[in-house]
Amino acid sequence: MKQTKTNAMRLLEAENIPYTAHEYAVDDGALDGVSVAHKTGQPPARVFKTLVTHGAGGFFVYCVPVAQELNLKAAAKAAGQKSIQMIPVADITRVTGYVKGGCSPFGMKKTYPTFLDETALDWDSILVSGGRIGTQIEVAPKDLLNLLNGVAAQLTV
Repeated sequence: MKQTKTNAMRLLEAENIPYTAHEYAVDDGALDGVSVAHKTGQPPARVFKTLVTHGAGGFFVYCVPVAQELNLKAAAKAAGQKSIQMIPVADITRVTGYVKGGCSPFGMKKTYPTFLDETALDWDSILVSGGRIGTQIEVAPKDLLNLLNGVAAQLTV
């Protein structure tokens, strides 16, 4: 089966950033992050979900391990905001160009300030959404940070 490229993959290729795509079955309906980690044969600490928030300064993107919750106070502090909140699920596609469950930090409609949980730096590579449900992209955390001008921070206090 020929793999269809996503915006995330196109961006990484245009920037000559190495990545590996991992496909996983979606027909069982188990699409939560921990299930995806198991389906891709990875520990949940190595698979990161992409969360989009909004504060007075606009939209902010956070990547945290799938089994962890984003600490909104820590996230706001990292972004220099008084407070932030998750955007409504109904706004994900409008803001990012991706669907819920397939939101990649790479290739969004716009590049938003991006923060990566510092635990990502414990790994040579991490997995994030590949830009569609059923696809994960394995990439070096330093490449994610460099490409997105991202900041590593403690986000799951």
